[in-house]
Amino acid sequence: MILALLLALAPASAVRAQVDSEVSFANDIQPILARRCYACHGPDDQSSGLALHERELAIAEADSGEHAIVPGDADASTLIARVASHDEFERMPPEGEPLDDSEIDLLRRWINGGAEWSKHWAFEPMKSPAVPEVGQKAWSQNPIDAFIAARLDKNGLSPSPPADKHTLARRVYYGVTGMPPTAEQLAAFTADDSPGAWGNLVGKLLASQHYGEHWARHWLDLVRYAETNSFERDAQKPNAWKYRDYVIRSLNDDKPYDQFLREQLAGDELDEVTEETITATGYYRLGIWDDEPADPLQARFDGWDDIISTTGQVMLGLTVGCARCHDHKIDPIPQADYYGMLAFFADVTPYGDRGDQQTNSQWVMESPDLSAKRKKLQRAMGRTQRERVSMEEVGIKRMDAPDQRRSEGPERKALLDEKLEQFLNESEWEQYQATRRKQRDLRRQLRELPASEAIMALATCIPQPEPTHIMLRGNPHSPGDEVQPHFPELFGQPAPQIPAATADARSAGRRRVLADWIASPDNMLTARVMVNRIWQHHFGRGIVRSTNNFGQLGTPPTHPDLLDWLAQYLIDNDWRLKPLHELILTSRAYQMSSAAQPEALAADPTNDLLWRFDMRRLHSEEIRDSLLVVTDKFNPQMYGPSFYPRLSAEVFATQSRPGEGWGESSDEDVARRSVYMYIKRSLLPPFHTAFDFPDVDISCEARFVTIQPGQALTMLNGDYANLAAGRLADRVEERAGGDPRRQVESAIQITLNRPAEEDEVIEGLALLDRLRGEHGLNDRQALHQWCLTVINLSEFIFLD
Repeated sequence: MILALLLALAPASAVRAQVDSEVSFANDIQPILARRCYACHGPDDQSSGLALHERELAIAEADSGEHAIVPGDADASTLIARVASHDEFERMPPEGEPLDDSEIDLLRRWINGGAEWSKHWAFEPMKSPAVPEVGQKAWSQNPIDAFIAARLDKNGLSPSPPADKHTLARRVYYGVTGMPPTAEQLAAFTADDSPGAWGNLVGKLLASQHYGEHWARHWLDLVRYAETNSFERDAQKPNAWKYRDYVIRSLNDDKPYDQFLREQLAGDELDEVTEETITATGYYRLGIWDDEPADPLQARFDGWDDIISTTGQVMLGLTVGCARCHDHKIDPIPQADYYGMLAFFADVTPYGDRGDQQTNSQWVMESPDLSAKRKKLQRAMGRTQRERVSMEEVGIKRMDAPDQRRSEGPERKALLDEKLEQFLNESEWEQYQATRRKQRDLRRQLRELPASEAIMALATCIPQPEPTHIMLRGNPHSPGDEVQPHFPELFGQPAPQIPAATADARSAGRRRVLADWIASPDNMLTARVMVNRIWQHHFGRGIVRSTNNFGQLGTPPTHPDLLDWLAQYLIDNDWRLKPLHELILTSRAYQMSSAAQPEALAADPTNDLLWRFDMRRLHSEEIRDSLLVVTDKFNPQMYGPSFYPRLSAEVFATQSRPGEGWGESSDEDVARRSVYMYIKRSLLPPFHTAFDFPDVDISCEARFVTIQPGQALTMLNGDYANLAAGRLADRVEERAGGDPRRQVESAIQITLNRPAEEDEVIEGLALLDRLRGEHGLNDRQALHQWCLTVINLSEFIFLD
């Protein structure tokens, strides 16, 4: 019932604006049926004997004796009568908003055209569409523009004129580097009237090291990057920052995307295993992990599910995880396919256990002999620690109730030192002392080993994993049929050939096979999904808006031929992302103004046909980093351990143990880019959460972009914004001295990189007068408030 309600309430805006004469089942009709009808008339439920997910069933006679769909005759089709009815007892769907006129018109035209079914668009092989010939030759020299112009021409619309150079420079600096241009950079570009000025700027920005920092954050959102484990203790993931740095370096080096994927999925199984590829397998250690689960087996399968769901959504654009408990209700992914995917990951060990969070997750870069010795000692340490705790528990159980409770808290060590000997017999006490001596000896041996660099990675695998079974209803305690590693059947691929792991193998070798399949140019989803993500971050939304879901509940592409053309372009350019960025950024579509055109706004209010550029609000990191730049405090240091932003006592008070697990960084470190900020799952900085920083427990395909009161309060009353305003006031005083007019002008010039307009100067001077006269502020305090006002301007926080 809940699923039916959610589907019924799906907004009509999720359906593509359709003004073409042709109707596509895959792009236009199937999404309507999936969202609005399948809950009651789909694979799992055929209410009234009607099923709409297959043609033969949909055109068959229903229990009522009527035909919901009569191919070629919409007027005789009861489906049209029911969705168009104004009688609330007859109208379908029975709950939620009715279908809108455009959806009903699509269904009517489709039925009149023969009601033909086809496979979902994303489950068809990629096409190689030709670049269309269009009338707007001057506008359409870039292939991207040709595809967009063809759709605009067909719908009688025209593209918006180009944005001015100031707007374009700010747009591309943020789009590529996540940072604002300096006054000098902006002046150099606006003064360059050569034909190649724009292309030169794009090339320069793509070569900037800031490119990798900015675009790495997009990938980190997808793979739920954080540096702690979540749950009650939310303990640190040592060396997680090395994975973050791996992503930044990979993007700056323009590493081919297929190689980027292979390294993360199977960096320990490649032909050439390096420190870099090992670091990439930190991908498997990024998820949440419970160090004290109530049901260890359930937690084990939850860990696998996190990997399967993330891999499916991020790399394939598929919600494979929906099939954990039953066949996918919408997409053709049976439960057996989910466990076939799990079998590829069967050698992936848990992050650790409570007594040992190092062996599985920390790869020590050293010689095999030294590594084996270290791991042997670490395993011995783990066993000895468990033995010691077990002996302690024997004594604790003999103590009175108050002391037993003391043993569960921070007084445990003091209690044991004081009383344990009294509650163990002589033999037990001698064994306990021997165990402690063994522990001390093991620690000494570990300390004496040569220091080595550790990396958070898939350090330990299960080379001979147990058989994988379908878990009935997803219950790991109810195994069903055994399954072998295999690809989802919707891809139509033969069973993979996986050689059996040798007796001395380190891993099962299955993930390499999976990685090669996902990163293959023949995979019909991988390239499509990635080019869609690149498009999303340049234009504010993807060609497919549901960038993690290309399945039947996702939104169809607004420009399907362009999507396939770009996917093929990525593959043809050796999977390198920078040529794709350059092609998009040098298109006229990217350079359009965001200004509205009344006729286009009426015909396509959601801009699905891309007749203008969509403005956007800066993300939280972009706002914070911009404040560092305009206050001249930005520290450009790259890579290395994360810094801890300053948090208030009130924020720390939200923890059960205030401040635990939070370090202190120098002022210089705190002035680094936000991508280097320490991310503790249970303690996200309020400045960032106010501006829609994502939930880092799950994959985030696209951040929310809200406009809400908490943001205004953060920027007006928050400590960080007021600190920035004070620093900006320092810069203004250095430049303008005590002259109020020059102060007003300088604050705007520094912050917005343009001269102040006269009406702005008049308003600024009036504000300074009121602050001094009516509120009793001195000159410095008034200037502080003016600087705070400027960094709150929409022009600073929004991109045109």
